[in-house]
Amino acid sequence: MNIVGVRSAGTRSVLVELSDLESVLALSALLKSTPLPGQIDVLAAASTLFIKADCAANARIIAATVQSLELGAAKANTGTLVEVPVHYDGEDLAEVAELTGLSIEGVINAHSQQQWRAAFGGFAPGFAYLLGENQLLNVPRRATPRKVVPTGAVALAGDYSAIYPRQSPGGWQLIGHADAVLWDLERENPALIRPQDRVRFVPSRTSLSVHTTQVPATSAPLNLSANLSASTNSLEVINPGLQSLLQDTGRAGYGDLGVSAAGSADAISAAQANRLVGNGPSAAVIENLTGNMILRARGDAVLAICGATAHIHIDPVDGDDFHTEREIPMDTPFALLDGETLTLSPTGAGLRSYLAVRGGIAVPTVLGSRSTDSLSGIGPAPLAAGTLLPVGAIHGAHVVGNPEPSSLPEPDADGVYTLRITGGPRDDWFGEAGAERLTGQNWLVSADTNRVGVRLALGDDATPLERIRTGELVSEGVAVGSLQVPPSGLPVLFLADHPVTGGYPVIGVVIDEDLPAAAQLPPGAALRFTFVTPSVEGTPA
Repeated sequence: MNIVGVRSAGTRSVLVELSDLESVLALSALLKSTPLPGQIDVLAAASTLFIKADCAANARIIAATVQSLELGAAKANTGTLVEVPVHYDGEDLAEVAELTGLSIEGVINAHSQQQWRAAFGGFAPGFAYLLGENQLLNVPRRATPRKVVPTGAVALAGDYSAIYPRQSPGGWQLIGHADAVLWDLERENPALIRPQDRVRFVPSRTSLSVHTTQVPATSAPLNLSANLSASTNSLEVINPGLQSLLQDTGRAGYGDLGVSAAGSADAISAAQANRLVGNGPSAAVIENLTGNMILRARGDAVLAICGATAHIHIDPVDGDDFHTEREIPMDTPFALLDGETLTLSPTGAGLRSYLAVRGGIAVPTVLGSRSTDSLSGIGPAPLAAGTLLPVGAIHGAHVVGNPEPSSLPEPDADGVYTLRITGGPRDDWFGEAGAERLTGQNWLVSADTNRVGVRLALGDDATPLERIRTGELVSEGVAVGSLQVPPSGLPVLFLADHPVTGGYPVIGVVIDEDLPAAAQLPPGAALRFTFVTPSVEGTPA
C-alpha cells in the first residue's frame, strides 16, 4: 500500500493517487484524525484522495507533506451496521442475472447474503459507494445511462452497489428499490449510510407495485412571519425575478457525504456588497439572476447592490409627502425606509446581482450555512413572492462604506473575456495538442448554464477537444473551477454547486481569482483560456 503520485487540482486542492482502495481509506482515516495545515475537506474515491485547502500556500504544503506520511492500515469495522430492506424488483434484474451467469434468485441471494462496506461517498448527498465481500455481482454500467433513476433505486456497477437518495440521472444497473430515507436533515446525522458503515440488504416480504416514497425536502421554508417579533426588521419579496437565492461563503467539510460547498457564485461581488453596508464577509446576501427583483422594507434598512448591473428605483410609501421616488447607483450603500419598495431592472452587464442588507439576512443555517445548493436542494428554498427575510442584529463597529467601482469583468477590444487556468489534474488525457487547442481558440457560453457549471460551445472555427487516452476515468474528487471534458469534447466549467465527484477528465482548473468573472459571463459570451502555471505532479521520494 502506497502513494503513487500527487497532482494539482487547481490552486487550492490536490489529488493524491494511491495503489489501491485500502491505501485510500488508510490515508483518509489518517488525515481526518490528524489534519494537515489548512486542510478543510477530504474526499475519498476508488483510487484517489481529493484534499481541499484553505489557500494556495497550504495546498502546496499539503502536496509536499502527504508523500512522506506513513499510511498504516485503516481500522476495520469502525462504522455502524445498517440494515436496509430491499424490494428486488429492479428493471435490470434479469440482465444482471444474465451478465453474472446467476439466476434471478441467485442475484438476490448474492446481494443480500454478504456484508457491504461504505467505502466512500460522493455524487449526491446520502449516496455511498458500497463495496462487497466478493465480486459475484461485478457488472458494467449501462451502455446508455437513464435520464431518470427513481428515488431509492438499489443498483450495481463494477464492484459497487448503491442506493440513489433522490431522483437523478444514472447509468448503474437497477436490481430493486428501498423505502429507507437516505438523506434527512432532521436527523442528527443526515446521511443514513456514512463512509465506513457496514450495510446488509434484507429482502423485503412486502409486495409493492409502485414506489412512492419521497426523500424529505432538504430546503428550509422561508415564510418566517410567525417567528418574527414586532420589532424585527425584514425584507418582503414582492417579485423574486428569474431566480433569487440566499448565499453566504458556503459550507465546507461535507464532501465525503456528497455535499458541495455552494456559496456565492461571484464571491467578490457578494463580499463587496457586504462591505458597503458594514457587514462581515460571511453575512448572507441575495443572489439574483440578471438583476430583476422587487422588495419592500418592513422597518428601515441599509442596502447595497453589486455585481450584474441593474437600474435601482425606490418608490416611497403611499401618502408620504416627505420622501420622493428616487434612483440609486450600483455599488453604493443606500437607505430603504419602512414601507418603501425597491425595484431592480436589468441593464445588461453581468449575470448575477448581489443584494446585502446591514445586519445580514438571518434565516436559520443548514449544515452551518445559509447558502442554497441548487444541485442537491440543501439550504433555504429559492425566494418566492411573499417570502419574509428577517434582518439580523448589528454587532460591532463596522461602518457603512463609500461607493466603490464595479468588480465585473471586462472583455478585450474584440469582446472576448479571458480566464486564467492551471493545468491538470488530468491534462495527460489530452496531451500538448489538447492544451494548445483549449487555449488557442474562442469558446462560447451556452444557454445551458447555471450555478452547477458553465457549459461551453464552440466559437468561430473552433473544434472540440480530443482525448489521447481510451477507457473510462474512475470517479474522483473535483475542484470548483474544474474544466471537465465529457466525450463530446466540449468542456463544462464547474461553479459553486458542482458535484463533488466526477467521472470525466479535468484538463485544467480556473484559478480562484477568476471564478467570480466566470460566474458573471452571460449566455453567448466569448471567452478564452490562458495558462498561468503548468500542472504540478509529484511522485513519492
